[in-house]
Amino acid sequence: MHPRPRKKEKVFIASLHKRKTELFMALIEKKLLPLRPGVQRLIDEAFAKGVKVAVCSTSNEKAVSAIVSYLLGPERAEKITVFAGDVVPRKKPDPAIYLLAANTFRIDPSSCVVVEDSAIGLAAAKAAGMKCIITKSGYTAEENFLDADAVFDCIGDSPNQNFDLEFCAALLHKQYVN
Repeated sequence: MHPRPRKKEKVFIASLHKRKTELFMALIEKKLLPLRPGVQRLIDEAFAKGVKVAVCSTSNEKAVSAIVSYLLGPERAEKITVFAGDVVPRKKPDPAIYLLAANTFRIDPSSCVVVEDSAIGLAAAKAAGMKCIITKSGYTAEENFLDADAVFDCIGDSPNQNFDLEFCAALLHKQYVN
């Protein structure tokens, strides 16, 4: 077991985390970290069909909300519920963040489709009883995604679209997707 961090170490760790968030936000604001292909399209499809959209992250709530607003624009951000920060006692792979979202929306978890990019997020979604589509990232491409309902390199935009809202809906009605 690791010894508990002392006060000085906690202050140092907090300052590093704050600085990391500042640098990340600067990249977002300067549009140096664009949305992955297909994210905006899929969200717009969901809004057009009256499907609720949430971002579930155990990262800092202020940063997550700002990222959603900067990358998707304030009009879309107003329609997206953000569950972030320490709103749940345990972080992914614990399913608490996803269960909180489902309970808040009064939706059965089995009616939810999660788009994730990591094995930890996949484990959280599946433990919550939700369908999960993996979109690999450069950081997670080698992780184990055997439990995923589908795996793609990205959501994709036309002509390289990998899946759409209809595909997500079909997942909810099938046990397996080939």
